[in-house]
Amino acid sequence: MPAKTPSEVTEHLPTEEAFCLKGHEGPVLAVRFNSSGTYCLSCGKDRTIRLWNPHRGIHIKTYQGHGYDVRDVAVSQDNSKLLSGGGDRQVFVWDVASGRTIRKFRGHDGIVNALCCGPGDETVVSGGYDQAVRVWDMRSRSFDPIQTLKPFADSVTAVMVTKRAEIVAASVDGTVRCFDLRAGCVYTDELRTPVTSAALSHDGNCVLAACLDSRLRLLDRGSGTLLAQYTGHTHSSAKMDCALTVSDAYVLCGSEDGRVCFWELVEEGLVAQLHAHAGVVCSLAMHPTGECLLTSSTDGAIKVWR
Repeated sequence: MPAKTPSEVTEHLPTEEAFCLKGHEGPVLAVRFNSSGTYCLSCGKDRTIRLWNPHRGIHIKTYQGHGYDVRDVAVSQDNSKLLSGGGDRQVFVWDVASGRTIRKFRGHDGIVNALCCGPGDETVVSGGYDQAVRVWDMRSRSFDPIQTLKPFADSVTAVMVTKRAEIVAASVDGTVRCFDLRAGCVYTDELRTPVTSAALSHDGNCVLAACLDSRLRLLDRGSGTLLAQYTGHTHSSAKMDCALTVSDAYVLCGSEDGRVCFWELVEEGLVAQLHAHAGVVCSLAMHPTGECLLTSSTDGAIKVWR
């Protein structure tokens, strides 16, 4: 069944290209908004992190210091610090204003694939090729993790922290795990196909998992029940992001053929698609208010969609 045209979709999805941000040399592996959506960060194979104003299409600053490719980047809630990780096997903490590295958390034995800030910017959570999720204390002077979680059988590809401070992580071993550290429990959902990224719904009740069988799976976070599956994109070999719109009415994911696809959450139908890039759409990020969408690709470009 063909996708609906954007005019047939009730919610206004960001399908019009506003800016193309260029500056990275090589694939752009991740692009992220800050908490308020006023600026964004990108990172990639060229070992740099770049700060942008996506609303004006302007490059602001470049952060250099990594010796290897940078796989993910995150911003603290107060916007004063940014975090990055990749082939260096460390988590770098940067001062946004000065561009200096404040500290480096060490402990991973492989590439750092994903990271995020915990509630109140008190902790940093990261996952990597060493099949581990590690938790770091931003308030401590220690450079070592305060907790290491290693129930995985393969690389950890995504980490998230819920409002209740639970850690949700996805892995190439085909699982999505939720760690309730306060209760000392871990809940495992077996998807039986490699998961390359995951996203939480804004109401916190669902987890969206992007899998290497070209399917997105929506899971009930409490019970692990499979609620929906979404197909129509190509996802068989690359790590790609997935997300939900601010209203949780639509899900979206990149595609290895350069498209970005949108599906209705409940009815599972493909409702819109963008022919966004000339390469794999590695990463995407929705603005906190839904105002715009960021996409990045192996073609070296970042695009802003309204």
